[in-house]
Amino acid sequence: MSLQFEFPLNLTVEKFIAELSQGADIQKVSRQSSCKTYYDSFDWRLYSNGITCEFNQVKPASFLTLRTIKTGLVIAESQLKKVPSFSREFDPGAVRDTLEPLLEMRALLPVCTLDYQAYHLNVINKDQKIILRLLIEEYSQLNNRIQLQPVKGYDKAAEHIAELLTATLGLTAVDEPVLLKALQLQGRKPKDYSSKLNINLDPEMRADIAGKYIYSHLLKAIKANEPGTIANTDSEFLHDFRVAVRRTRAGLSQIKGILPANINAYYADFFSWLGQVTGSTRDLDVYLLNFERYKSSLPDSIREDLNPLYDFLLAKQHKAQKELAKKLQSEKYLSTLSEWEQCLKEPSYKHPLEQNAKLTIKELADRRIWKVFTRVLQEGDAITGASPAEALHDLRKSCKKLRYLMEFFQSLYPEQQIKQLIKNLKELQEVLGDFQDYAVQEQTLKLFSEEMMALNTPANTFLAMGVLIQDLDAHRCRARKDFAAIFEDFNQEENRATFKLLFAPPKSHHHQHGV
Repeated sequence: MSLQFEFPLNLTVEKFIAELSQGADIQKVSRQSSCKTYYDSFDWRLYSNGITCEFNQVKPASFLTLRTIKTGLVIAESQLKKVPSFSREFDPGAVRDTLEPLLEMRALLPVCTLDYQAYHLNVINKDQKIILRLLIEEYSQLNNRIQLQPVKGYDKAAEHIAELLTATLGLTAVDEPVLLKALQLQGRKPKDYSSKLNINLDPEMRADIAGKYIYSHLLKAIKANEPGTIANTDSEFLHDFRVAVRRTRAGLSQIKGILPANINAYYADFFSWLGQVTGSTRDLDVYLLNFERYKSSLPDSIREDLNPLYDFLLAKQHKAQKELAKKLQSEKYLSTLSEWEQCLKEPSYKHPLEQNAKLTIKELADRRIWKVFTRVLQEGDAITGASPAEALHDLRKSCKKLRYLMEFFQSLYPEQQIKQLIKNLKELQEVLGDFQDYAVQEQTLKLFSEEMMALNTPANTFLAMGVLIQDLDAHRCRARKDFAAIFEDFNQEENRATFKLLFAPPKSHHHQHGV
């Protein structure tokens, strides 16, 4: 049974209460001006998990309430003066326990705010006992709503009033939060941002037009994450910003021959610069995000000795973040990005000169994915126990290119098959990524300890860092050992056969040059 109802347009609260009083014994409790702010992460993590988070500011107390979207039932509630930015800043309890695993490192941000009048009413029986509580929310721009709050032992009362509301007073049961209507007023809808690539291409689309469509999609992600990156709202803005930049670079280097060569080279340079200037801030973010894991990898007795490293990293991150914010507000960044936007908006020529521009996107996707896939197999096959770390690093880069191409074009292939291939590739990427990350973290921590020498850091901190470096080294060696088995999995006949089926060119293509 629904417990939320929407008023018809022409029914005022006064008139409603008068009419309701004819069918039930009503007691008015209070009326107060209130303000409701909905919160979620930038990428809608709560909404995607079927939860709304609302902060109701009412005198004398304000409450943060988590509800299920489907039924509007309260999952958890807590009295707060203001809403913390991060879930870890909440007091221990049900609200924090619900938010932490869903939000992780993401900030809680206000999504929209509604002012309303809140009326509290009670329905009472002949013995003057409260058998049902009613909350009416009167909005100026939206239809008013009423919520039934049943009282234990009086379930029939709620059913009776629900029947009265719909059959006699013309209200309609609703099972979606006011949030949806409020967003509509702003011209928005939930989940209007996601870091996932969701590009639908028509296989017959001309390759140059499809390429621009992909780049425009990525540019939107860059621009969406730019304010949060500059403001350092949470670490994921920069992460998503960098992913969109990296995907753009992969496109410019891998979807070849669809843009004029000079234009392609100019923007490849620009996005490469953008990758460089965002790199050190992101690296420091990752160290800070990993810090609790670093501590827990150490013996109990020396864990706290690692804390000065956290302060050192935080100070470095603040400095890198300031420099990054400057660069993202610089003339070079702003003007080049808007030139790129213009370039993507220009209509494509009827007869482009670039060698691959006239192909269909499906033909070009097949060729490029097949070519990079065969390179991955060759590079992987050549790696032995004696190969240098660079060989694994190069293979990792090739895997990344293959992954981006498959993600760009996944709408062109049967969904189950391409998803499975991407999943298999992800496993290979993970072990290569771990190997690389542990190696880099080891190196960087050694450099950091040299810098910290000059800062009168306690000797015990260096000992703890030494133990941490050994631990990272053990992980790096394990990843190196795991590589062979995981590559063998990827190189299996079944996986190769599916790649061949989806992407391999018909025999006649083999002799065409220039792709």
